[in-house]
Amino acid sequence: MMANVGDRLHVHGHVVGQRDHQGEIIEVRGRGGSPPYVVRFDDGHESLMYPGPDAIVEPATAD
Repeated sequence: MMANVGDRLHVHGHVVGQRDHQGEIIEVRGRGGSPPYVVRFDDGHESLMYPGPDAIVEPATAD
């Protein structure tokens, strides 16, 4: 998994009733775009993430 600052991280819920989480990658700490990432989720909390197979990165769109 590779990402850049500004990309969106989508973490899919893997238990019935658990919702998906989405947030913006605000820092890439791994070499060459690899994890870990600091993510600011839509509810405002920030977390250091090593995304698993239930996550996808959506590249930021160029304006």
